[in-house]
Amino acid sequence: MMSRSYTNLLDLASGNFPVMGRDRDRRRMSRVMTVPGSICELDDDQAVSVSSDNQSSLAGDRMIVVLNLLPLKAKRRPDNKGWSFSWNEDSLLLRIKDGLPEDMEVLFVGSLSVDVDPIEQDDVSSYLLDKFRCVPTFLPPNILEKYYEGFCKRHLWPLFHYMLPFSPDHGGRFDRSMWEAYVSANKIFSQKVVEVLNPEDDYVWIHDYHLMVLPTFLRRRFNRLRIGFFLHSPFPSSELYRTLPVREEILKALLCSDLVGFHTFDYARHFLSCCSRMLGLEYQSKRGYIGLEYYGRTVGIKIMPVGIHMGHIESMKKIADKELKCKELKQQFEGKTVLLGVDDLDIFKGINLKLLAMEHMLKQHPKWQGQAVLVQIANPMRGKGIDLEEIQAEIQESCKRINKQFGKPGYEPIVYIDRSVSSSECMAYYSVAECVVVTAVRDGMNLTPYEYIVCRQGVSGAETDSGVEGPDKSMIVVSEFIGCSPSLSGAIRINPWNVEATAEAMNEAVSMAEQEKQLRHEKHYRYVSTHDVAYWSRSFLQDMERTCADHFRKRCYGIGLGFGFRVVSLDPNFRKLSVDDIVNAYIKSKSRAIFLDYDGTVMPQNSIIKSPSANVISILNKISGDPNNTVFIVSGRGRESLTNWFSPCRKLGLAAEHGYFLSQEMVCLFKNDVHGLGWEQEQEWEVCSQTSDFGWMHLAEPVMQSYTDATDGSCIEKKESAIVWQYRDADSGFGFSQAKEMLDHLESVLANEPVAVKSGQFIVEVKPQANTGVFDEKYDRFNHTTCISLGFLDTTIVLISTLRGVTKGLVAEKVFTSLVEKGKRADFVLCIGDDRSDEDMFEIIGDALSRNIISYDTKVFACTVGQKPSKAKYYLDDTSEVVLMLDSLADATDTPVTSDDEPEDSD
Repeated sequence: MMSRSYTNLLDLASGNFPVMGRDRDRRRMSRVMTVPGSICELDDDQAVSVSSDNQSSLAGDRMIVVLNLLPLKAKRRPDNKGWSFSWNEDSLLLRIKDGLPEDMEVLFVGSLSVDVDPIEQDDVSSYLLDKFRCVPTFLPPNILEKYYEGFCKRHLWPLFHYMLPFSPDHGGRFDRSMWEAYVSANKIFSQKVVEVLNPEDDYVWIHDYHLMVLPTFLRRRFNRLRIGFFLHSPFPSSELYRTLPVREEILKALLCSDLVGFHTFDYARHFLSCCSRMLGLEYQSKRGYIGLEYYGRTVGIKIMPVGIHMGHIESMKKIADKELKCKELKQQFEGKTVLLGVDDLDIFKGINLKLLAMEHMLKQHPKWQGQAVLVQIANPMRGKGIDLEEIQAEIQESCKRINKQFGKPGYEPIVYIDRSVSSSECMAYYSVAECVVVTAVRDGMNLTPYEYIVCRQGVSGAETDSGVEGPDKSMIVVSEFIGCSPSLSGAIRINPWNVEATAEAMNEAVSMAEQEKQLRHEKHYRYVSTHDVAYWSRSFLQDMERTCADHFRKRCYGIGLGFGFRVVSLDPNFRKLSVDDIVNAYIKSKSRAIFLDYDGTVMPQNSIIKSPSANVISILNKISGDPNNTVFIVSGRGRESLTNWFSPCRKLGLAAEHGYFLSQEMVCLFKNDVHGLGWEQEQEWEVCSQTSDFGWMHLAEPVMQSYTDATDGSCIEKKESAIVWQYRDADSGFGFSQAKEMLDHLESVLANEPVAVKSGQFIVEVKPQANTGVFDEKYDRFNHTTCISLGFLDTTIVLISTLRGVTKGLVAEKVFTSLVEKGKRADFVLCIGDDRSDEDMFEIIGDALSRNIISYDTKVFACTVGQKPSKAKYYLDDTSEVVLMLDSLADATDTPVTSDDEPEDSD
């Protein structure tokens, strides 16, 4: 169920915050267009934005990089008349263009780090676009404060670093006005993107958690726009993320992207788990690529840690050498072993844990007293941090205590630098450090180790009088909770919360043999130098191109309001079933074959009551009562359930367990009884198999029962032809693990039995491997037909198993063949289903004309439920539309019968 959080983006169209309640409802847009190939634009956008029909003056493929802050430095001119701008060389995202094709232009869209007076904004915008290819976004002060310092820094940033708002003093409670400001800010960013956008040719690459709902605004306007998103912070596990009141809105907004990128597999796995648990989406891995199927679109998942810019690091190192900073530091720490920490000052960097580890190392290894020095650089935090004063006080107290206990004249074990340090000075510290220590308790990437490795490699062409020989060895102690940790296989990984283990790791790092230090360094340097920021951006662009390859081949529809908006991408020949068209064809036809799935087609999957309603019974009874109609319910359910539910519909054919059992109605049809289709008072079923030995069930059931006892939410469904273990209501992760284990167990136990053990979506099923001798000699061609049976309708599951002889498709083929023999070749075919098992029927119907078992002018309506890829050419949105369509056919039926009609007599 949709949460009560803000979901209607259109309320922000006027720039006003929405009011929860009746006033907000009055302002909702009256309509949403769903025309193929275009999406309606927001009414307010048309006055301030460029529509998709207006081509940008900048032709050709371009990359539009959208980020919170532009990679620019800005300062007021000395005469206070205007601004002076320059590139921020320390900005990593400035280097994105290094990995892109030379002829691809790069534009940056983002805000400035300074406040520009409104009367100057137009001039600044024109200047920056002309000189820097940058488009500044100016946020109103009332929105900026709540957007950045509010929702970004007080809600998203702590949560994504695994901090829950347990109290107002620690993280803060959810403030809806901050969320509304966040949405408004993203809306303003989208308007700036649209101003320079050429939607047919441009790529849009959005960065970080500040702009997570921006893809929705862009996708709403341009459904074929190529959009990528990269998250530079961690993504929390589903247990933490689901505490966010607007959790589904953000997930759905991200899924409006074509490609979503993360630094590590852990972050991507958490995102996929959230999509599974909260949206019911499952990912697929194909040829090394991970993708989420979302309304016909494949949203790619990219796992690629960002790298550094080698040229910038080396140039900063040269500057440090030229300014003799390396020489000064070497003299300052002569005879000492330097350990270095470089961190922003915030609660997640674990600075005090590092100090405690240093203290413990000095206690446990006295040889380092007077010898080892920990230099800790604490860069000022970029925003208003949580509990910042408390952190500073704690760090300063630890420094004072350790220096008092272990210090002596000329020696302080802790050198704490709590000021901004220039890039060149930081490189100098890297050059003299024997080891870098990173003890962050949670961090997105943290490129400090990468920068350190490059500085320790030495730089060709550096000044030789710096007094520093080109170092070629390095040691790294790194927290296992940061994004760069998996890439540094030669580092010593630690749990920063374990102070004693961290201390031992620091001792091991500085005590290690020089040769091993060099080997580890060489391994790291090979990786860092080849996986730089250019490699990262080039790889991301290549995956965007691959993911967006089908954009202009498919038809697209925009549906939904607010963050429920999504683009449905469908095959050009796939369209919604028109009730008027099917009724007209129905009336004109004389021999009709109708096949209906049950669960998910005429009965909602999530319905607690599984039996058909009186209305459905009445409709089916009326349609099946027409002598020109041959109507079948083709279901995965057992014959007992179908018999009990549909006994009032005495002229309705039934196929149970995907056609393994056929009702007497089916038998009468295939025996070509001269009395037609009569419903016997005693229900009779034909078993479509010669297999009668089901002794293997006694072997399979105890195995399944043991897993059921150990897996809360799982259950066993025992059918006559199969036995199924399903875990839809169990924890998805644990259930999947148990299913994988069970599959191996059952295959071992049943190795010598004539059965197939298959896993599917939320199930493991065991059923006969070979079904032979289905019909008499006349139908011998069916005996050895290899079919694919997909689906288990009882729980909306997907099963893939190869069987011989029995599928839903074979039921349809038998009906067509029987009608041909009776001289009543079908000239109207309707087949409706909702899952993969019904694809067999769609496939048979598609081949029926070429095999001459239906008329050349037969009107065929193969229809799936829900807008999704299918072999069917039509779709209806849900079961309610199916029932309404069937009701229309019932109204057009000439000779209805009631449930009181008696079956025809048979001689």
